[in-house]
Amino acid sequence: MMMRSESEAYQTVPRAVAVMPRSYETGASTGWHSHPRAQLLYATAGLTLVRAEDGTWVLPARHALWIPPRLSHEVRMHGAVSMCSAYIAPEAVGVLPIGCRVLEVSSLLASALEALSAEPMLYDEAGRGGHLAALILDEIARAPETALTLPLPRDPRLRRICDALLKDPALDIDLDGWAERAGASRRTLTRRFRAETGLSFGDWRTRLRVLRAMTMASDGALPRQIVRAVGYPDQRALRTAARRVLGRTDLS
Repeated sequence: MMMRSESEAYQTVPRAVAVMPRSYETGASTGWHSHPRAQLLYATAGLTLVRAEDGTWVLPARHALWIPPRLSHEVRMHGAVSMCSAYIAPEAVGVLPIGCRVLEVSSLLASALEALSAEPMLYDEAGRGGHLAALILDEIARAPETALTLPLPRDPRLRRICDALLKDPALDIDLDGWAERAGASRRTLTRRFRAETGLSFGDWRTRLRVLRAMTMASDGALPRQIVRAVGYPDQRALRTAARRVLGRTDLS
């Protein structure tokens, strides 16, 4: 499901911030695409999964993904999804994030995005629309980052490991086994993995499993199906992993 023409005007409008509301059915996909502007993709309902060359990001409701200009990415919908996309002109980016970041959306930022989406596209920059745009930029700069991201390494050996686990998170192979498959020592694998992802291999795999469990839960999978698919022996183990990654045990 790809409707680029609807967003083209938001890329060229002579305003610092342009907010476009959209709704998608479950299973919809944008396809791979990019924007000349930076994008704050804010999920107001449902769960979205965003993929790019250097990572995977999960967006539950009340979270947003900051996407730099011209970064090729794909968005897939799990459950019925409603979102607002705020497109930020390059000259307005300033101190905003450089790479992709999952951000917590404050009530103030959420309200400002909703209010600006109801304004004319060519809003009065000296009036309410301009004030809302300035507030949105301030709130994005202040928004805290969350752990709902799965960075991907560039080293081909590590990438093969990650690709295999992305296909099947339940694979029961320890680090020594992966090192043997990759043709690298355990020490090299461990050092390179942390250097390229910022996470240990174990923490990366745990995060992958929790994020996959979140998407499956949003798609309506049964708890026993989720536990089996992500490689945990029971729901207690999955709840423990969720607490480590999310700070809570529920997957919503």
